[in-house]
Parts: sequence; C-alpha cells; structure tokens
Amino acid sequence: MRRGIAAAVLTAAIAVSASACGSSASTSAGTKASAGPVTITWWDTSDATNEAPTYKALVADFEKANPTIKVTYVNVPFADAQTKFQTAAGSKGAPDVLRSDVGWTPGFAKAGYLLPLDGTPAAADSAKFEPQLITQASFNGKLYGVPLVTDTLGLMYNKALFAKAGITKAPATWDELKADSALVKQKDAVDGFDFNAASYYAMPFLYGEGTDLVDASSQKITVNSAAAVKGINTIKDLLASPGVGKLDTTANAYANMMDRFNSGKVAMIIQGPWETTNVYKGSAFTDTANLGVAAVPAGSTGKAGAPIGGHNLVAYAGSDAAHQAASEKFIAFMTSAASQVTIATKNATLPTRSDAYTAAVTANPGIAAFQSILSAGVPRPPLAEYSSVYGLFNTDLLKILAGQESTQSGLDNVSVATKKLIPAFATQ
Repeated sequence: MRRGIAAAVLTAAIAVSASACGSSASTSAGTKASAGPVTITWWDTSDATNEAPTYKALVADFEKANPTIKVTYVNVPFADAQTKFQTAAGSKGAPDVLRSDVGWTPGFAKAGYLLPLDGTPAAADSAKFEPQLITQASFNGKLYGVPLVTDTLGLMYNKALFAKAGITKAPATWDELKADSALVKQKDAVDGFDFNAASYYAMPFLYGEGTDLVDASSQKITVNSAAAVKGINTIKDLLASPGVGKLDTTANAYANMMDRFNSGKVAMIIQGPWETTNVYKGSAFTDTANLGVAAVPAGSTGKAGAPIGGHNLVAYAGSDAAHQAASEKFIAFMTSAASQVTIATKNATLPTRSDAYTAAVTANPGIAAFQSILSAGVPRPPLAEYSSVYGLFNTDLLKILAGQESTQSGLDNVSVATKKLIPAFATQ
C-alpha cells in the first residue's frame, strides 16, 4: 500500500543473499541437503523500533520449538524491500521467507519468485483466515502467501469535539462529513476534516462510486471512468468546503495531518489502525475512549468501501527443498493463532484470522473498532501490475487536487500510462 537499482543496493542484496544460502545445510535446488540444522533467512519489513522486537522474540520461540531449524533474522526497511527482493530473487539469492506487502505478492508470484503454498503446512489453517485476505494472497488460483497482519482505512474522529459541536454520530456519507466539518469549525473553532492527498487514501472515494482503478475480471482500465471522475470531484469539493483543512502537498503532509489530529486541531481524518498507538500518545487522546472509529463514508451508490492492506509471509521458490520445508514450518508458526495474538497485543496490529481475536486482543479499543469495519474492506484484485497503478494514480491525483489538471484530463493521463503497463486491458 505505498510506499534504478543502485550499485549499493545490489551489493547489499548480494551480501544478504549469502547469509540466506551460505549455511552448511544449503545446497542447490533439487539436491539433498546435508545433515544438521537448516538455517533459513527471513527478511522482516516491519518497523524496526516499534514492531521488530516482537517478531525477534517469536523467532526465538520458533527455534526453541524446532531445534533443527535456525532463523537468520534481517530487518529490511519497507521502502527498500520490494526492489531488494526483486534484485536478490533475480540473481537466485533471495531470502527464504519475506514479509511481503499484499500489493507485491501478485507481482512476485507472476515473476516466478514465490513458492505455491497450497497443500503445505504453511496453508494448513487457510479456512480460519478472513476470505478476502486469502484472495489478496493468491494469484492465478494458487496461494502464494499466508496473511500475517492486515489493515483497512476507517474514519477516525474526536468524540469530544463531536459532542461540543452537537454531533451525535459519525457521518455516513461524504455530504454528511462536509456538513459536520462546517459545524465543527463553527462550534469548536478547529477544522472538521483533513485529507491525506495520496492514492491509497483516495480509494474510498472511488469505491463509493462503485469503481476501481481497473476492472480485472473484464480486463478494463476504469481509472478515468465517469464514476472515477465523480469520486475524485468529491474530494475536490470537500477540500473547497468550510471546515476542511487546506490541501497539503509538502513532504511533511502526512505528519502534519497526524499532529493536527493528535493535538485536537482537527476532528476527523481517514486513517488505518497502524496509527492508533501514536494517536493515543496525543494530547487529545490521553483518554483513549475519546477516539472514535467508523467505516469510511459512502458515496452516491450508498455503499462504503476502503482498501485492505497488510502483509503476507511468502517463501522463495529458488530455495532448495530442505529450506522450503523449513520455511513452510516457519510461516505456519508465525501465522498461527497464538503468534497472531502475541503480535496483536504487542504491536497493536490487526490479526488476519478469526480465532486470533481473543478477549486480550480486542481489549485494545483500536483493534476492536477496526475489526468491526474490516468486513467492509475491498481486497485488491489479483493483478501483478496493480500496485504500480497506485503510483501512476498518485502522481496525477496531486496535480488534480492542486488545480494543475482537470479531473478528467488527469485521470486520462493515468489511463494512458496504465495501458502501457497492462497493454491487454481495454480503455474507456
């Protein structure tokens, strides 16, 4: 959801790949591994400060439970991981296991980098995972990942500011949100809504009009459809409305929005569960009960929808049989109900399987709130190029919202660029 291969990157990839394949148990694919412990390498793309310690502790637990398997843990910055894995996989030296963004999984699978997991220990509990998350971990009818954590977007709001303005419930439509924003500005003297001008955060406006960037089932590019134009024009209308914060196109736009919300200077934002821990640290949310979370508002279709993000654990197809078997066991352990409970309680992230939503997990009000709206999430289509279309959309979205392009011409530009990326798809 996000976020040139330099010589330095290539050097780093080769160095890490050596650790992935350099143990005494490593052999070329198809040959018998030597006796003794198997050492696999895991590239974890989680936040190195706030999340990685939990994963490191689970690795230690796995090794205790599986004394013949050792895990070399490597934390790879999320922003670099996609390119580094592609480089390493192309040179036959990728890590055995990767924490892959859901948007990367189809592309890696199409390239032949990932091991199908159907019928393996890694996929033994597939029926216990949220169905839409299994969809996002699949490509061409095969399962290539097991969902580790998930997320979606919701409407976060400040209950105290709502009460002061006389608002009794979260807005259910964009029109209601516009009206509530004006009311907050009038009664509270702060803005009612801030919008993060990025493609991922614009998706609810497209879903609310019944469309997407592409229609994968009919192989059509829909980013410049009449419905998509209407969705983006809804954002433009909001940004021009009383009580809505001005468009921020600076490099610090995201941080600025979060600072304003956390300090009570804006009443509503569209945001995901990964920010709840930071929100609770804000001066406006010292009482955690002041944070409200609702489904994103609906568009003219009457339906609300938000993109589903998150990460899958995937296994490298280029590893030998012994390493693949060990990787499957590791993935099964890390995505088990017990491990997911640990991850959720320690990192405040959403589990991907229903049996991991225990009382201890849902005691976190942020997790409980986002669980209640997860069913309204829209999975990404199983299209290898889809995550790249996000990038194309993002470029012109900013120009459209800044008034540098008309909505139609800007989305037409995205359609033309998408056609080059997916030539088999028809245009409007």
